[in-house]
Amino acid sequence: MFQDILNSTAHRNSPLPHGPWLMMQQWRQILFMHQRLPQRTVEPHLPPGLELDTYEGDAWISVIPFRVSKVRLRGLPPIPFLNSFLQVNVRTYVKRNGKRGVYFFSLDADKLPAVVGARVATLPYYYADISMKMRDGTVSFRSERKGGKQPGFLSGVYQPTGERFYPEKGSLENWLLKRYFLWTYKNGKLYRCGIHHKKWELQQAEAEMEQQVLAPFLYNGVIGADSPAHYAACQTTLIWMIRKEG
Repeated sequence: MFQDILNSTAHRNSPLPHGPWLMMQQWRQILFMHQRLPQRTVEPHLPPGLELDTYEGDAWISVIPFRVSKVRLRGLPPIPFLNSFLQVNVRTYVKRNGKRGVYFFSLDADKLPAVVGARVATLPYYYADISMKMRDGTVSFRSERKGGKQPGFLSGVYQPTGERFYPEKGSLENWLLKRYFLWTYKNGKLYRCGIHHKKWELQQAEAEMEQQVLAPFLYNGVIGADSPAHYAACQTTLIWMIRKEG
């Protein structure tokens, strides 16, 4: 399976990261909720060294709830207790030295050891109480961050609609999801991580979010109901080691 993923590279706009991959994760029941924002709203929240990437002159924020499963380190069996958990990400789109990727404002997960390990690896994870239920093709999702220092809340339902499709070159979907680098920032230093997976297979999605408080610069903390949303049933992803930028 891993070699099949590694051999599927025609959709990438950059070579695979150097060296062996470190971790595998399978992502399931993924919702992408996207919000267009003025550049001036997002740019002040980026760390030094990253440039905001834009589509038709605007910045974009995405909120992504999903299930993580089959987590394993290279050459090892699945990690007991940590091989499955729920997560919600908030990200924007950036570039550096010609490479396009994402910058995470937050990642919430419901397994504390996963949160602690990821924070050591420079990722801005938060521990949250999260539930996900799927019934008749509709996913109910609720996440509430624990601790209270930085509130984070997401609650609602979503479901795929229409036929599956692959994003076309030049489309908004392709621009949003063709991202194989992520950057983090900790203690005044910038870090980069490479990932790889097969081309996204998507469906349009309908999402009804009762409440969102995840990024302070979103209007009232909410992504608009008329904003584009996409659903992916499953994606197996290989992740390389996070490295400090030179």
